Amino acid sequence: MGLSATTLAALAEAGYDEPTPIQAGLIPRAMEGADLMGQARTGTGKTAAFAIPILEKLEPARTKGRPRAIVLVPTRELAVQVRDEFRKLALGRKTQIIALYGGKPLRQQVEQLRRGADVVVGTPGRILDHIDRGTLDLEAIRVVVLDEADRMLDIGFRPDIERILRRCPAQRQTLLLSATIPPPVMRLAQRYMRDPEMMDFSPKEIAVETIDQYYFTVMAEDKFELLHRLLAREKPRQAIIFCRTRRGTEKVYQRLAKKIEGVDCIHGDLPQNARDRVMRQFREGTVRYLVATDVVGRGIDVTSISHIINYDIPQFCDDYVHRVGRAGRMGREGVAYTFVTPEEGNELTRIEMRINRLLERRETSELLPPRAKAAPAPPPAAPPVAPPVEEPIASPPKVVAARRPVFGRPKRRYRRAL
Repeated sequence: MGLSATTLAALAEAGYDEPTPIQAGLIPRAMEGADLMGQARTGTGKTAAFAIPILEKLEPARTKGRPRAIVLVPTRELAVQVRDEFRKLALGRKTQIIALYGGKPLRQQVEQLRRGADVVVGTPGRILDHIDRGTLDLEAIRVVVLDEADRMLDIGFRPDIERILRRCPAQRQTLLLSATIPPPVMRLAQRYMRDPEMMDFSPKEIAVETIDQYYFTVMAEDKFELLHRLLAREKPRQAIIFCRTRRGTEKVYQRLAKKIEGVDCIHGDLPQNARDRVMRQFREGTVRYLVATDVVGRGIDVTSISHIINYDIPQFCDDYVHRVGRAGRMGREGVAYTFVTPEEGNELTRIEMRINRLLERRETSELLPPRAKAAPAPPPAAPPVAPPVEEPIASPPKVVAARRPVFGRPKRRYRRAL
């Protein structure tokens, strides 16, 4: 692929032997300076596909510490992961890569920028904070990357992204990577990219072929017991239990931690140092079961995940695809279970239509004891027959004199009413 000896040595050290399809297709064109839109499902190596060309192009010179490449990502966890991937591929170079994201002290990040950075990876909100404070200068930017662009637009980052792109030099290269290219992403690309080339490496079937996908129809009050018994039966290497809300995530974590060991949780309400600690322990294998919201539904690369359990069915079909994609990374096998309440049949149907595949049904009777049937209620007793009661003789109606109109000064109650 025409890569330098330094890059080849870093790839060998990282254990990269063969390029994935998106890497083989995107790297040569990115090295030539073209604006590219790369579409590929999660877990196919998109990060290395844009990191390698950037590192190759940044090799010749430094520009007084001002960054020459910027990568925008939707979540803090993904910012950390992309930064670590850059550093791994930059082995043997003096390239400085830093991550800017919320939840960390601004002063520490300002000091990192003052010392100089070649590549900046960050979330749009924190990047704008540094731009507005004057601590981040984008005049030397040569490459802009929008990673997981569809997710950034889903969570409302479009105004921030456009502000950042307008601050970047017009003569730049723009790379847009995403698992899906919906119309809003296409409009963004047409407005801020120069004759972008579309490179689609997504398979015709969206669902990951190496993952067995099942569902349980279960009552809401039985979901936790089903989860506990399912984990006991499956004994996964590592598993992510996805919940829809932060409160639900915390509740499931508290109950599950009382029954089994190696459980932790991650959601948006946790402070950043706690989120970093949980993800580090999950990657190291100390945490075996991770209860999480969709904050880890995109881009998080932990190759030992064997099971995905959708405790709550996702609200959007694409979120299901990205959740399930946490297992089966880089062609590995995995299993996904989805809990569906009787009221959520329509959501299940939409997911099956989106992935063009029917999920296989599993019966809860395999794991849960049968519900005890309520004893039939005894028939109502016949009401006692009351003896006949003689009707009293009706008295003549009492003649009530009509109220005389009030003349003169009204009484107190009338004054008060008026």
